[in-house]
Amino acid sequence: MLCYPSYEDLIEKVDSRYTLVVLAAKRARQINILMSSGYRQGLEALAPTDEKLKSYKPLDIAFKEIVDGKVTYERASAEKEVK
Repeated sequence: MLCYPSYEDLIEKVDSRYTLVVLAAKRARQINILMSSGYRQGLEALAPTDEKLKSYKPLDIAFKEIVDGKVTYERASAEKEVK
């Protein structure tokens, strides 16, 4: 169960809950690759030091980064998609 960051804090950073899911999943996947590649020491620098967040699971880190504004997204326009 997600306690921190709260759903309300997360949804303020994106335009829809679907965007939140995709954004968090992509970032968590990147973090997971770093963890499995032996870059554990580098990942520890990315891990939040907030006491409310006890777990350093990739999805927890991704949510924390979204709330902190470290992870953002850009919506592609319809003109760019159709070529």
